[in-house]
Amino acid sequence: MPGTPRKKAAIAGPKRKKAEPKTTPEFLDRLQAVIVTTLEDDKAEEIVTLDLAGRASFADRMIIATGIADRQIAAMATHLYEKLAAAGFRKPLTEGATGTDWVLIDAGDIVVHLFKPEARTLYGLEKMWSAELDEADSEA
Repeated sequence: MPGTPRKKAAIAGPKRKKAEPKTTPEFLDRLQAVIVTTLEDDKAEEIVTLDLAGRASFADRMIIATGIADRQIAAMATHLYEKLAAAGFRKPLTEGATGTDWVLIDAGDIVVHLFKPEARTLYGLEKMWSAELDEADSEA
């Protein structure tokens, strides 16, 4: 058959990646349990879990917690990263862990927001993603 391996590969087209398996509710429950337990151990306040399944494409659940100071929030993010890695979950991506009012931790199917109290009030993510808001829209 004429042609180089490179030409044959170009004709065949790009290799398709295998579809990633759908995350199971049991997996999400285990991941959520590790996250919430870690936050509770670090004295996070007002821990709220929101179910985003079917409402957001970026995650199935969102966890929001409050820390009193920048150092506490940075420590919570570091501990969460370590606990998730130790439990065998993928290592999360972290934004804002260098001393801000808001740290975002992307653990794949669960997104974690760590706020200072005033920033949490300002952004109001619970109100934005709450089930009550969806119910109000459907009634209108």
